Amino acid sequence: MKIRYLGHSCFVLTESTGTTIVTDPYGNIGYEMPSVKADAVTVSHSHYDHNNVKALLGSPIVLNKEGTHEVDGVEITGIKSFHDDEQGEQRGDNIIFKFRMDGLDICHLGDLGEECSSSLLEMILPVNVLLIPVGGNYTINAEQAKEYVDRIMPEIVIPMHYKTKGLKLDIDKPDEFLSQFDDEEVEYLESGELELFRDDITEESTKIIMMEKYQ
Repeated sequence: MKIRYLGHSCFVLTESTGTTIVTDPYGNIGYEMPSVKADAVTVSHSHYDHNNVKALLGSPIVLNKEGTHEVDGVEITGIKSFHDDEQGEQRGDNIIFKFRMDGLDICHLGDLGEECSSSLLEMILPVNVLLIPVGGNYTINAEQAKEYVDRIMPEIVIPMHYKTKGLKLDIDKPDEFLSQFDDEEVEYLESGELELFRDDITEESTKIIMMEKYQ
C-alpha cells in the first residue's frame, strides 16, 4: 500500500488494488488542498480544516460516523472519541478511523484530544501504522502523543497536525514530540509518499517517519 501526505491531517491511502481513501481534507489553512480523486473520504469531525470534502474529485463515499464499513474490499472502522479532555464539552466528538489495507492495520487518530485510556486502546488495537496529531492546543500534545505511541506500540508512527510553513493555525512544531525519541528512531523522507509491504513490518521497534507536506 501507499501513503501520501498532503499536509495537516490529510493523507491519501492507496491499496495495491487501487482503492483510494483520503483522510480529513482541509479548507483554507494557509495553503490549498490539492485536487485528488478518492473512492472514500473519512472526516474525523466537522471543523473546516478537516472536512473539505468538496475539494475531492469524483464522488467519494463520505464516512464521518462510528461503525464498520467496506469500500471496494477495504474495511474501515470509525471509533468514537473526544476532541478534548472534557468528554467533548469544549470541542465535541472526534472519530478515529482504522483501515485494513494489504494486510496492514492503519489508524488515523483525527483531532484526538482525550488522554490515553485502556478502554479506548481496546477499541484501537492492533495498529501497524499510527497517524497521530502532535501539535497540541487543539489536540493531544507532544507528551500525550508519546504515551499513545508507547501504549499502542505500532511499528510505524507518522506525525500529523503540527506547525508547518504557511500554516495559519496556532499549533506547535513537531520538535518536542520528536525530542522524546532517539535519533536512530526517526526517519525523514525526501518526499511525501511512502510505500509499505506487509513483509516490511517487524516488531523489533517503533520507527517515527516524518513526511514532507505536499505542495
